[in-house]
Amino acid sequence: MGKRAKKPEKEANHERWLVSYADFITLLFAVFVTLYAMGQTDKQKVEQLIISLHDSFSYSKPGTAKGSAVIDTEDLNKIPSIHPESIYPGKGQNARDGAKVRTHADSQEFKKIKAAIDAHLAKESATGKVGVKINERGLVVSLKEAGFFDSGSAEVKESSYQLLNKVAASLNGYDNPVRVEGHTDNIPINSPQFNSNWELSTSRATTVLRYLIDHAKYDPEKLSATGFGEYQPVSDNGTAEGRSKNRRVDLVLLSGEKKKTEP
Repeated sequence: MGKRAKKPEKEANHERWLVSYADFITLLFAVFVTLYAMGQTDKQKVEQLIISLHDSFSYSKPGTAKGSAVIDTEDLNKIPSIHPESIYPGKGQNARDGAKVRTHADSQEFKKIKAAIDAHLAKESATGKVGVKINERGLVVSLKEAGFFDSGSAEVKESSYQLLNKVAASLNGYDNPVRVEGHTDNIPINSPQFNSNWELSTSRATTVLRYLIDHAKYDPEKLSATGFGEYQPVSDNGTAEGRSKNRRVDLVLLSGEKKKTEP
């Protein structure tokens, strides 16, 4: 009786791993979709997604019937919310070094700051002491002489400290540079302390700058001070009312564009 011929051996299937790999990728995708959905505020949609995933993959807990929930939807409320600071350390007020991280104020933020200052001025009946405006340079807060300085003096009145603190706090917390600019009217001054309006305007600006550093804890690197004398008026020096508007110290929170062009 002749020997039977051996059947040729089947070639090894080297692509069988693709099946397991495809299952793994599918499950991984499902996990990420679930995690993403759990981060959303619409819990009804999350529950619908979980049910859909269960039906698709037939997940079940050990000892439970097929198709029962892997994640109990009642436990969704127990999942703690994740604050961005826990993911990106240092990107908020509670940075790792404990310091307040400053953000850059844009035109929308300028409007919010102006509204907050205007509301405080109205509440304290101090609208005649401070002026606030937004222009191409940024946000300009004008401290008027009548509210903050005695005539011919560069010392800030103690009675205005509280208002100055409020204004300073409204502008602090941003990384925009702040220009402190002193201005006078065109009436010449010649006193033992100041030979001209240049000295008076510069001295007032530096006095306010020192106050921002010493009392409001401003970063000195973002501050600068200068005096313009009577040469940048905002009103007519020909009237008493106009001259009173020109005697001021401006705090200018510079916009991004002016930050690039101004020294």
